[in-house]
Amino acid sequence: MAQPKGKTGNPNGRPKGSPNKVTSSVKSWISQLLDDNREQIKQDFKKLDPKDRIAMFERLMQYVTPKMGSVEAKIDLNELSENQIDEIIKNINENI
Repeated sequence: MAQPKGKTGNPNGRPKGSPNKVTSSVKSWISQLLDDNREQIKQDFKKLDPKDRIAMFERLMQYVTPKMGSVEAKIDLNELSENQIDEIIKNINENI
C-alpha cells in the first residue's frame, strides 16, 4: 500500500529542495564534455547541410532562450473611450 501524502518511509531522506546528486553530477559531466569538445562541435556543425544545420540550431536554441508563454488580454471595448481604443491600436502597430 502506498504511503499517505506528506508521509515518507524515510523521514531522514533528502530534504525538500536540495539538489539531486546524480543529476548534478551528470549535468557537470555533460558541461565538461561540451567545453572540452567545443572546436570539434563547431567543425561538425559547419559540415552539416544547411537544412540540417538550421534544424540543429533550432533544437539548441531551446536551451538558451526563454520559452514563450501564451498571453491573453481581455478588453471590453464597450467600456473604453474612442481615444483609449485609438491609443491601443497605435501601441499595437508600433510593437509589431
